[in-house]
Amino acid sequence: MGQGHGWEGAVLKLLRAKDFVFTVTGAEDVTPHYRRVHLQDGGLLAAAGVHPTMWVRLWFDNAGKPHQRAYTLVDPDPAAGTFSLEFALHEGCASDWARAAKPGDTIEATIHGTGFTDPDPAPSHVFAVADPASLPALNSLLSALDSAPATVWFEGERDDLPFRTEPARHDIRTLPRRDAGAHLVDQVKEALPDLLEGTPDPYVWIACDTATTRALTSYVRKELGVPKQRVNALGYWRP
Repeated sequence: MGQGHGWEGAVLKLLRAKDFVFTVTGAEDVTPHYRRVHLQDGGLLAAAGVHPTMWVRLWFDNAGKPHQRAYTLVDPDPAAGTFSLEFALHEGCASDWARAAKPGDTIEATIHGTGFTDPDPAPSHVFAVADPASLPALNSLLSALDSAPATVWFEGERDDLPFRTEPARHDIRTLPRRDAGAHLVDQVKEALPDLLEGTPDPYVWIACDTATTRALTSYVRKELGVPKQRVNALGYWRP
């Protein structure tokens, strides 16, 4: 393992990343543009354990060249050695693989860099910014922080996506993607300052495209003054 993964694979090897082979056991279309693939873990969960928003890097063939993308584990079951992955479908080798995935197919994966630190003190309110690509991680986060209410800005159509939210605790504010994410940034900036005023222990979680994530993280940290340890941000994709 690791051979044929190019310079990215070589760097991960130097960082002592661990490799596994996953086997497809089934797949289902949640919507025409969102697909869930069920997998046997190849020993991953026994070796690495499980934590909220846990993710792995999958290796795809892209016209003969290795291409890696990160995906959040859905419903990991360490006893059974199983989990699922959810794919927001678009053009690209990862989506092509997910569309064609059938029982018995295998895919190589690497785990490195994933982690989660429980906020201390526990959040009095969670503020999350997400989109279809980060929906599995959002679901995992809200499940882990299940004692706190949450306000979620979700960029994109809900389109019967598998939200695991509770209407009594989670305020989901859906908005379309406009101006390469600028509309989302404006909406968060308009609402967040007032919401933070009545929140003694906020926790802000941002997982959108890289540019939007960077802009909102800078705003929350520098202009709103939210402490670094109360902010978790990761760019999930590049336009």
